[in-house]
Amino acid sequence: MKNYEINRQTLAIISCGKEKSKIIEENNEFFIDQSSTKIIDDSCRFFGSSYDGRLNGTKSILGVSHKAPIIIEESSGIIFFPTTSPRLDCCSWISLNNIEEYYKLYGDTIIKFSCGKKIKLELSYGIIDNQILRATRLEALIAKRTYNLKKIA
Repeated sequence: MKNYEINRQTLAIISCGKEKSKIIEENNEFFIDQSSTKIIDDSCRFFGSSYDGRLNGTKSILGVSHKAPIIIEESSGIIFFPTTSPRLDCCSWISLNNIEEYYKLYGDTIIKFSCGKKIKLELSYGIIDNQILRATRLEALIAKRTYNLKKIA
């Protein structure tokens, strides 16, 4: 498969090298011949923006310039965060809103999704915890701004 749009069932986009990614959905897993960050960009474009546009929005809201979470589609609350710098071939992306829990296992981190699937990331718990906190903060600030706009109208 060559193209893929992120949706509510997308749990993670795992990098498998420069031009290959594993898509993990609630009920499916398959490979795409694109980098994980290209899939993020294409999905942002599908929903009317771009990776750079979403990144600039995150920078404006959070003041975060490195490993920033991205809102793929705001009305559905689809937010993904990178595991490393998106400039690196090994960068994977994880769906914030599908995470049920995450925990440390030796030097790695296990993420359990609400559908029951688990993935092991060879990253420290602290790195993943920080990324989840950033993405949650972004989600909360967007929700607050949306609520305030509705209050004015």
